[in-house]
Amino acid sequence: MNHSTEPIRDAKSLGLPKMLVLGIQHMFAMFGATILVPILVNSFFGGQLTQGVTVAVTLFCAGFGTLFFHACSNFQVPAFLGSSFAFLGGFATVAGLKTGIYAGMSANDKVLYACGGIVVAGMVYLVMAAVIKTMGVKKVMKYVPPVVTGPIIICIGLGLAGVAIGSASTNWTLALIALVTIIIFNIWGKGMFRIIPILMGVVVSYAVAFIMHSMGMTNPDGSAILNFKQVAEAGWIGLPPFAMAKFDISAILIMAPIAVASMMEHIGDMSAISATVGRNFLVNPGLHRTLVGDGVATSLAGLIGGPANTTYGENTGVLELSKVYDPLVIRIAAVFAICLSFIPKVSSVISTMPASIIGGVSFMLYGMISAIGVRNVVENRVDLTVSRNLIIMAVIFVSGLGFSKGLTFAIAGTSITLSGIAIAAIAGILLNMILPGNNYEFGENPDGDIYRGVNVYTKNNEE
Repeated sequence: MNHSTEPIRDAKSLGLPKMLVLGIQHMFAMFGATILVPILVNSFFGGQLTQGVTVAVTLFCAGFGTLFFHACSNFQVPAFLGSSFAFLGGFATVAGLKTGIYAGMSANDKVLYACGGIVVAGMVYLVMAAVIKTMGVKKVMKYVPPVVTGPIIICIGLGLAGVAIGSASTNWTLALIALVTIIIFNIWGKGMFRIIPILMGVVVSYAVAFIMHSMGMTNPDGSAILNFKQVAEAGWIGLPPFAMAKFDISAILIMAPIAVASMMEHIGDMSAISATVGRNFLVNPGLHRTLVGDGVATSLAGLIGGPANTTYGENTGVLELSKVYDPLVIRIAAVFAICLSFIPKVSSVISTMPASIIGGVSFMLYGMISAIGVRNVVENRVDLTVSRNLIIMAVIFVSGLGFSKGLTFAIAGTSITLSGIAIAAIAGILLNMILPGNNYEFGENPDGDIYRGVNVYTKNNEE
């Protein structure tokens, strides 16, 4: 097998067994963060959820949403759609509603009203897609040049750093084993092992965790390293507990505005994937198509009681490490996720993965996201001797990292929460529009844009 760093764009050349292994690796990359969303949402509702936003429904929505996204983007974009963290504040707000129809309402019913808001939030994507289709991506991208998208990508990765540390700190031994294993296989691995460092990190560290657990060892806080109680109780085959969304203006006004945050993250992720893969995804198949795929996938997920979807930076990190850019591998991961949603026993086994291992893997993946953002700035030759560029980047960094818990405000008596990334994106875009010297023209500088993976050589590329 070729050991060079040349990317692999046709995974079929590797053979079916290796393609399946690569798909499993992508599934593991998204798994920890994806199932964390329903776990956190359940905690907001007092641990009483038995339908809707559960692990099984979330896995199904992630897999199905990813396949739908690929269909909308002409099967060209190697992106995985997992659970969005941006809407967690909205779920928490809906969980706290105690007036009107929400007075005395059960947790299972209340969460479905939040899902109704997610349905509407997904439709907001369609409005933005229509604007981009009408105006053209070149005009829209003028407002999100590298001086804006680069820092936002950096903030997405750094903003997750605390999550990685928090998870890893539950057992630093396992976290470091996972991290070191990934580094070893990525740098010194041979053949197939070189392109599946994340999976090897998970397998090796989990094997060590099983040995430690068998020897009676525990985490530093005294808790068990592994807990197989849920595995014993879970069945082998079962339908995810789907539930139809419900609609109310209060929940809609809470959840729908969060689409502003997730759309900005989408643009940042599309830029990151484009920069990683070296392909012109913002123009071909087009940002309007990827927004439609993400938005409709989110609406469909909310309709059956699932959380909102979003493009996952974790899987972008896997692309960067493995150098396998074929979207087919992502679709294989999506099929695996769907299959797992119907096998409670298997999903329970995977759910036993210690948080420390997820933290060790996240060390690499989250850091890789930020590194891609740095590359976005450097390779586009953003001039940091220009005051306007420094001001824009400074405000984005402080907003994206400083508002770690978001910003909550009330409109017409309704509480709305914007995430730090949403605030950073809005601030960056506004400053780029207001400050003089915005001379960036998307597609007018192929030598610079090509390093972002969004170069434009012909007008036909916009179609």
